[in-house]
Amino acid sequence: MQSFVDAGRGLVTVLRTEWNFRIHAAVALLVTIAGFVFGISAGEWLAVVLSAGIVFMAEVFNTALEYLADAVHPEADRGVGMAKDAAAGGVLIAAVAAAVVGAIVFLPKVWAWLTIS
Repeated sequence: MQSFVDAGRGLVTVLRTEWNFRIHAAVALLVTIAGFVFGISAGEWLAVVLSAGIVFMAEVFNTALEYLADAVHPEADRGVGMAKDAAAGGVLIAAVAAAVVGAIVFLPKVWAWLTIS
């Protein structure tokens, strides 16, 4: 039980301190609403939920690495900076992949909705 409490505290910390995590959460909420509005299939839900989860996971790991690096080596350091940049790059990869999934799932539905005569 303590592990769940600790994990929850970590998520609350990330949500409170990381602007990008809040942006990802807002986008995930909008995508969820769009999923219900457009009636996406079970397979599409699977792709959307997994994509969002991977983005959240990447953002949390990035934040953890930043906190750890700052605690271990608080002064500016080229290696620490490179590690932080690499972790941020991982978040970018996840976010771009999620955007591609979103485009594949939602663009045809939006196009069909816009072109209904």
